[in-house]
Amino acid sequence: MGIVAAIGVLLPFPFYWWLWTNPQSWVNLCGQGKDPSTVMARVSHVLKAAQLLSLFSVASLSWPPPLYFWPVMAFGQFLNFRSQVYQLLGEAGTYYGVRFGKNIPWVTEFPFGVIRDPQYVGSVMSLLACLSWVPFQYIFLWCLGYVFMMLVESKEDPSARAKPIS
Repeated sequence: MGIVAAIGVLLPFPFYWWLWTNPQSWVNLCGQGKDPSTVMARVSHVLKAAQLLSLFSVASLSWPPPLYFWPVMAFGQFLNFRSQVYQLLGEAGTYYGVRFGKNIPWVTEFPFGVIRDPQYVGSVMSLLACLSWVPFQYIFLWCLGYVFMMLVESKEDPSARAKPIS
């Protein structure tokens, strides 16, 4: 089960890398009348479910969790929800809208003005909160995926953005 769980944890990152580096291909694949950010969000939710199932498959759940779990998980999820779909960025801002040719306003409100890549920082914090249940190597792999994507996304070339299909 270990290798399958590791693959499941890493599954989304090649997809995200491909979308970031080939946005026009994704826009073309989605076709006219389909919002590439919405399609990406749907695929991402399926991949996230596979990641979570992979972690669950190797987890040893026990109750109650250690005391550090609650504040680390709560702050990690706060950063996630504050910086993603539900509040500041919107779906297109979270799911590569700028790469798909959309005009996404730059956000500087907390947490963006204080923490670089708050979605990833929040996700890493949430994963670290689960260390008492999930073997380190799976948390480490998932965190490596986030670090990889932070590096990929830090090199955004505006000339490589997709052109909308007309």
